[in-house]
Amino acid sequence: MSGASIVGVDVGGTFTDLFFYDEAKSEFRTAKVPSQRGNEAEGFLLGLKTFGHIRDFGAIVHGTTVGTNALLERKGARVGIITTAGFRDVLEMRRRDRPQTWGLWGDFVPVVDRDMRVEVDERVLADGSIRTAVDPADVQAIARQLLLAGAEALAIIFINAYANPANERAALFAAREVWPNDDVVASHEILPEIREFERTSTTALNAYLQPLVGRYLGKLQGVLAGEGFGGQFHIVQSNGGVMSTAMARKFPVRTALSGPAAGVIAAGAIARAAGYDNVITGDLGGTSFDVSLIAGGQASLAAQTTIDFGLVIRTPMIEITTIGAGGGSIAHVDRGGLLQVGPESAGSVPGPVCYGAGNGRPTLTDANVVLGRINAERPIGGKLARLDVEAAKAAILAHVGTPLGLDAMAAAEAIVRIANARMAGAIRLVSIERGHDPGNFAIMPFGGGGALHAGALLREVGLKLALVPRFPGITSALGCVIADLRHDQVQTVNLMLDGLDASVLDQRMVVEGRAAHDVVAAAGVQVDRIDIVYELDMHYVGQTHTIGVSLPVSLGEATTGIDTETIREAFEQSYQAQFSRKLSGIPVKIVTLRTAAIGRRPHFDLAALAPSADASIDNARLGERQVWFDGAWHVTAIWARLDLPVGAVIAGPAILEQPDATTVVEPGLAARVDALGNILIERQIA
Repeated sequence: MSGASIVGVDVGGTFTDLFFYDEAKSEFRTAKVPSQRGNEAEGFLLGLKTFGHIRDFGAIVHGTTVGTNALLERKGARVGIITTAGFRDVLEMRRRDRPQTWGLWGDFVPVVDRDMRVEVDERVLADGSIRTAVDPADVQAIARQLLLAGAEALAIIFINAYANPANERAALFAAREVWPNDDVVASHEILPEIREFERTSTTALNAYLQPLVGRYLGKLQGVLAGEGFGGQFHIVQSNGGVMSTAMARKFPVRTALSGPAAGVIAAGAIARAAGYDNVITGDLGGTSFDVSLIAGGQASLAAQTTIDFGLVIRTPMIEITTIGAGGGSIAHVDRGGLLQVGPESAGSVPGPVCYGAGNGRPTLTDANVVLGRINAERPIGGKLARLDVEAAKAAILAHVGTPLGLDAMAAAEAIVRIANARMAGAIRLVSIERGHDPGNFAIMPFGGGGALHAGALLREVGLKLALVPRFPGITSALGCVIADLRHDQVQTVNLMLDGLDASVLDQRMVVEGRAAHDVVAAAGVQVDRIDIVYELDMHYVGQTHTIGVSLPVSLGEATTGIDTETIREAFEQSYQAQFSRKLSGIPVKIVTLRTAAIGRRPHFDLAALAPSADASIDNARLGERQVWFDGAWHVTAIWARLDLPVGAVIAGPAILEQPDATTVVEPGLAARVDALGNILIERQIA
């Protein structure tokens, strides 16, 4: 094994998926091992060791859900906030939104309690001038007070610090002199951007995650060092790029959607290589179903994401919609007599009923096992020798069938249909409700369970076809390997377009571009080149919200070559594309400059995943078994998916099995193998 090898590791709630690639030999291997919730390092090491000696690896890139889970489960650190007098309740007031839009009920508890949000006398005005300088002694006294109250991390958030961070810097220096650890952050470091709530929320959540993510990464680095690993260890960001572990410790809020983002990056690369620029990704894991839309070959980046109500993170993230409908989602009949699937999940421990680990409530996986779609004798992941079909059937009958007056098979099929309907709703949310015709998009299902539902989603939403990647169960791990390095910076500028001194803006862009470039260059990862991408947040005067405007310029030796007319033309094109019109006679304002440095990784040739030349359809046939579709048993052909040759066509009903996932081809559909080994599922033409 050479130092040119790289391993992608995606730690999910149920399984840890790994993709090993030797760049020198163009050889790859995959693995899927059980996750160890609460001790993720154990599953992490177990998976790595399936590829050989860890000390021989050149690099490890990790997609993690530690931050996501901590936010959703409210299991972050106890945080103290020092803020400007009069602004301690920004985090609680939010944007005056409510958990329930209609009605006067529902509540919200911030991640930082009110008694842990303490005011200090200081004031910076919106123009950057300092009206009241901060007293470092006051800051240190408050910091000591918060430590006594049990704070593990500290966030310093002053009004208008984006315009002039001098007071924040002074407070940060003073606080660090008395704080016992490195978990002290200031808002100008995290988000030097206008909008007080968003800056406060993002900074507070960064502090909330910092001790947890720091301990997690420290533990992983420790066990890797214990195995003699001396290579590079990097983390996938929510924007689909990769950053160093040092940056991940400093900015853990940027890892909030790390694992799902890696899957979208891989899906986009696979779809483009297969000739499909428009694709909707569907990542079905053990606990959730994550959906994202890729149009024109590009994943959508959102400047701001709400992880849960009131938990707003303003940093570039791939737009991903998540619902609680995974393989471990529990099926139950609610008080109104309606069948529900999720959001509660059995997770990996105890897992579905068929795992035999003590759970007595049926899950989506149990339903697929009972219907014969999952092979109970060859479960994925290597966790169990076989699955208990009878236990799963009994649980479905007791908790769903009997309350609804259905037999076990009808109840199992009902569970799958309800889950499919929920997944279809998520797909419609990112497509139809945003102006996209799903008939122009392929669905790419991945994760351990996505390909089980590909045909149903294809029909229910009216999608063009289903594109099942060669290794659907480890797609996110593949994304870790092929993701580019990326570093994003933001700076509020507040400039009017009319009368703009373009040379001043140009120099700010040069400074920001060089700084972002240096961060990527210092990561120590092999890249072919580093691209600098600029975007402005702009709006017509009088409007509240901005639109993102990509600038067709690049960083040169001393200039970007930007000018006022280039900015105006780019803004009008972006506004026209988004709203189908332009406004005349209204001044335009530039609010924020966004700069991204992207280190382009060496091209990963997906042809390396293609079936071997000696693959034979005769060798791929495993036999037949009874599988339940549409209220009846069907004799269904079973195939070894990875042994199917390029060009093979399989008519449904059929089951395609492989170590990391199972693909279901329903009656009336047909599957064919493309040149890269992907499975294309389409409607059969009569």
